[in-house]
Amino acid sequence: MKKLVSFLFLCLLSTPLLAQSTYLAGLLPALNVNQKITGTWRLNYKVESRLLGAEGRFSEPTPLEVQHSLTDLAVVASRKVGLNNSLAGGYLIRLEKGGPAHRLIQQYTLVRSFDYFRLAHRFSADQTFSRTEAAEVRLRYRISFDIPLNGREVDDREFYLKINHEYLNALNEGKYGLEIRFVPSLGYAFNDNNKIEFGVDYRLSDFLTGSPENAFWLPLTWYIGI
Repeated sequence: MKKLVSFLFLCLLSTPLLAQSTYLAGLLPALNVNQKITGTWRLNYKVESRLLGAEGRFSEPTPLEVQHSLTDLAVVASRKVGLNNSLAGGYLIRLEKGGPAHRLIQQYTLVRSFDYFRLAHRFSADQTFSRTEAAEVRLRYRISFDIPLNGREVDDREFYLKINHEYLNALNEGKYGLEIRFVPSLGYAFNDNNKIEFGVDYRLSDFLTGSPENAFWLPLTWYIGI
């Protein structure tokens, strides 16, 4: 377990943090609802808003001013294709000032449970279309760890640790971009169908071809099962 956690933090520290010059920061409140349709089919509904609090350069003071940036509304249908595997597809609409953007989503998830943690791999692709910007295609890989803080499993009224590490490859107008995300979160399970998570969502982008950009978000997500 110590080696596993050390590896994740090395992934974060290996990014050229000290060389970055620009940043943005804000809040990511979200509601995530999972609905079981049959033994193999599920629907997921998600509402997430982005509240921008500050943006600028590290070397320059920036006033704090929270303002709404965008809201995402998504629905994804998934089907189990094995004991711990699932295929999913869905649709997302992004509401922002420049007009709505539409996104198609496809993903495959593989989950493995060990004695003291759960490991999940997610391979996904999405395509985003809008009237104001060129179409964007992304390929994503995310590895996630769920670690109970009491015992081997997360029981009712217990805390747990979740760590996500993700790579996003994007193609827009023939230009390639890579974004790296690292998201450690602390979760609390009221019961199996009612959980809340709070953490730090760090994103590094534009470091291959331009001036690197750091994004620091504070996600607060409420998970409900129905």
